[in-house]
Amino acid sequence: MEINEVQKWIKSYYGQRGWTDYGPFIRVGFLMEETGEVARAVRSYEIGRDRPDESTPPPEQLKNDLIEEIGDVLGNIALLADLYGITLEEAFTAHKEKLVKRFNS
Repeated sequence: MEINEVQKWIKSYYGQRGWTDYGPFIRVGFLMEETGEVARAVRSYEIGRDRPDESTPPPEQLKNDLIEEIGDVLGNIALLADLYGITLEEAFTAHKEKLVKRFNS
């Protein structure tokens, strides 16, 4: 699936559930929450949680958890971009151009 198709699908799917009704400040709050969950998933994957009251899931489950959390971040990024009429392709292109200009000159 192309990145702009992903963005359209996210907007449609989230929209059916009323999840696109939130403004940018609330959306950024959701993004920060999901980013924290990515951090927790990375920690669990890399060094574990070191808690006697939790068992360590197998590596496959840890990786699946990380994949899901990264997907949640991407969903929130897509919706935030959409609020401002920005496509993910535009964002990635601008990011690439900035890095090439900054580090390849």
